[in-house]
Amino acid sequence: MKKFSRLISKLEQSNKTNDKLSALVDYFSEADDADKIWVIALFTGKKPKRTINTKLLKEWIIKITGLPTWLFVESYHNVGDLSETIALLLPPSTSESDIPLHQWILELKGLVRSSDQEKKEFVLNAWQKLNTQERFVFNKLISGNFRIGISTKNLIHALAKLTGLDINHITHSIMGKWDPEQITFTDLINGSHVNTDSSWPYPFCLAHPIDVPVHELGPPLDWQAEWKWDGIRGQIIKRNDELFIWSRGEELVTDQFPELHIALLGLPNGTVIDGEILAVRDGEVLSFSTLQQRLNRKIIYKKQLEEAPIAFYAYDVLEFGGIDYRNEPLHTRRAILEQLLPIENIILTAPIVLFDSWEELVEERKQSRELNSEGIMLKHKDSLYHNGRKRGDWWKWKIEPFTIDVVMIYAQKGSGRRANFFTDYTFAVRDGDQFITIAKAYSGLTDKEIKEVNSFVVKNAIEKFGPVRTVKPELVFEIAFEGIAVSKRHKAGLALRFPRIVRWRRDKKVADINTLEDLQMLLQSTLRASER
Repeated sequence: MKKFSRLISKLEQSNKTNDKLSALVDYFSEADDADKIWVIALFTGKKPKRTINTKLLKEWIIKITGLPTWLFVESYHNVGDLSETIALLLPPSTSESDIPLHQWILELKGLVRSSDQEKKEFVLNAWQKLNTQERFVFNKLISGNFRIGISTKNLIHALAKLTGLDINHITHSIMGKWDPEQITFTDLINGSHVNTDSSWPYPFCLAHPIDVPVHELGPPLDWQAEWKWDGIRGQIIKRNDELFIWSRGEELVTDQFPELHIALLGLPNGTVIDGEILAVRDGEVLSFSTLQQRLNRKIIYKKQLEEAPIAFYAYDVLEFGGIDYRNEPLHTRRAILEQLLPIENIILTAPIVLFDSWEELVEERKQSRELNSEGIMLKHKDSLYHNGRKRGDWWKWKIEPFTIDVVMIYAQKGSGRRANFFTDYTFAVRDGDQFITIAKAYSGLTDKEIKEVNSFVVKNAIEKFGPVRTVKPELVFEIAFEGIAVSKRHKAGLALRFPRIVRWRRDKKVADINTLEDLQMLLQSTLRASER
């Protein structure tokens, strides 16, 4: 636990990738193998189920410190992180502990059937043995939330540097289904379990946003263009007469999409295809908001099957006949894919956008929104299927987002390094003489602008609701978003997809912001375009 606590401290102290890689390599060089495997699990989202409710933690810390509830709540809001707040409020420890990380995790898991009193005794005993930083990490183990700026890519690079193994090999080894309690660090890194799991997915090949004029990419004949669909990226896997569907987020979603189970009969064993899960009716791709009706459902009702029918648009074949085809050129993989599909108009090859010149493709791209597409994907016909992103082979050429002018009416403090600043903003448009909330956004401002907005909020807060401040409606911002849809969950009756701040419009007044009617007209315009 001491070594892991030092690692977390180092990772939080720097934003530099090299510093974080160095800290990871140092940790993995000296930590016990049993601890290493759990660190990889924690950093790749394979956290144990929470066995202690955070409500109980709050009750215990309030009783220990004797603080009034309101003061604890204020402290929590100011710090921005419950684990850190508790660690800072606890009195000094009375002893030390050399219990290793993996043992702490297993003991926490063992509390699943314990009474609240037994859980309390365990946690209070642990707090007495740990210093402030170790308590912070221990509390994080309870919550399972380790958001410390370490990407899977950084973790993989550190493991590759430590072991000397190929990055692609390690990427494949730590993906998919494995149990930290059932595998050793050596076996995981070496991929000894790869061929024993029929469900094993491949790392996804990703694209860079295009940052050069398309005509600079070379002859159009060298490129394959596809629509960039707005759905759920996934892999369909059939091995040993079993079917598995993985999302890009490494979630097994087989049961969520029964329509796709026809792949069990339609695909040969040893096949893995990459593509997009979409809501499709009569050959037309429906909006992402329609697809959302089907996401994260344990039970799929007949009405949902009818209102949001599912199809899979396949981009690529990664495995065929049990052979890995990722190192074959795209044109070869595409030819195999077209031999495999379609399967009953449900699993289809993603359509290619035909063009003879870049000018022609520019015109084709203009109809993206009418097709419920985000734009164009450009893939070099000789490109391999890489792990992650490789600049120059695949580009995503998205259409310009929608933009509107809004006013900030609520603000809330952020978390982590921004816990002392108001960085979580709620925006509104005009509806007659009133303001009606339309979106929340967290990103898009510079550090200097954040400090200016924070100062405005502090000076111009009107009301306080817990951590939220109502502020004078004076600051106007331009926000961008990818789409708009009807929503019963929002007061405006509308929901914006991926809202983010474009710029602070210091040149505009509140009277200049957009209206609810503007957004309703935009919604109708997009609906008409998709119907054409």
